[in-house]
Amino acid sequence: MRQGRVSPQVGEWVKGITDERADAEYEIVDIREYQLPFYGEGNGEEPGSKAWQQTIDRLDGYVFIVQEYNHSITGALKNALDSAYKEWNKKAAGIISYGSAGGARAAEHLRGILGELSVADVRVNPTFSLFTEFEQYKTFKPSDLHANNVNAMLDQVIAWSGVLKSLRTS
Repeated sequence: MRQGRVSPQVGEWVKGITDERADAEYEIVDIREYQLPFYGEGNGEEPGSKAWQQTIDRLDGYVFIVQEYNHSITGALKNALDSAYKEWNKKAAGIISYGSAGGARAAEHLRGILGELSVADVRVNPTFSLFTEFEQYKTFKPSDLHANNVNAMLDQVIAWSGVLKSLRTS
């Protein structure tokens, strides 16, 4: 993962919003911490791979913070998605995207991948422009109005996660 990435700033801001909610337990899961091998290079038994799969398995829903590079998601995110399969199935996800066009193209690519993994993505997709929500493209400074969109997305993820959990346990 590249140095100077800004997704941790976005993640911390979102975590601040979730800390004000009492409807679920929220945590930040950073791909970087798992040191995943490239898909196909390992056997799935590496410590990082096993820990990644266990983390994905124990969670009922996800919020992806996706930055757009070359009109798509990052290679690190694609690799992480591919490093688990059944662990993703019948779960819900929200997408928060950023980039020159609000990360819209990356969010759309991610939706297709999530569909293949049997993850139900929700409709509300908060987007952030590198031009208006980041100082000098590096420091995240969101407008206050974005918190409403994040909360609306979280409401949908919580609702869908509950419904899909009943499917996983039946």
